[in-house]
Amino acid sequence: MSQLLKFRDTPLHGVKVMTRTVRQDERGGFARLFCAQELKEAGWSDQVAQINWSHTSKAGTVRGLHFQQSIAAEDKLVTCISGAVWDVAVDLRLQSPTYLQWHAETLSAENYQAMLLPKGVAHGFQSLESNSCLLYVHSYPYTPELESGLRADDPKLKIAWPLAFSEWSARDRQLPTLDS
Repeated sequence: MSQLLKFRDTPLHGVKVMTRTVRQDERGGFARLFCAQELKEAGWSDQVAQINWSHTSKAGTVRGLHFQQSIAAEDKLVTCISGAVWDVAVDLRLQSPTYLQWHAETLSAENYQAMLLPKGVAHGFQSLESNSCLLYVHSYPYTPELESGLRADDPKLKIAWPLAFSEWSARDRQLPTLDS
């Protein structure tokens, strides 16, 4: 059987972009969202613990940079199912050759791509279109007491966000920087 999910490496160690093969005919299309075997081969190390959805109303909105610490560290597969986002991964793994580096990809409902983020990588995004929706697959349940993050505008990271921030939650604005 041919693989319906294709993976390519990014400059960040262990972070991959997944592209779905879409089969189309006169009825419409079909694409695989998740395959445990193919994801395991690409680096997914656990079971699926949660699948979450987010809706972002306004273009330019920034969410993140979020991650879970300690035993709640998680693999995450992020897919844009409507609209478009600029999806950002930041390597926070001390022993990683790409520690404190970031990488971004445009994910959209039209390009059928997803970001596969291993444990220890922070995640955030900026909506490029209004009414953008993301689907998240997590390997560990959300654990509020182990949730953490970094400010999206951390001067040490120098993330080149494509748009001015139109919306940014008070919670995310209060996240620490690397130097705080």
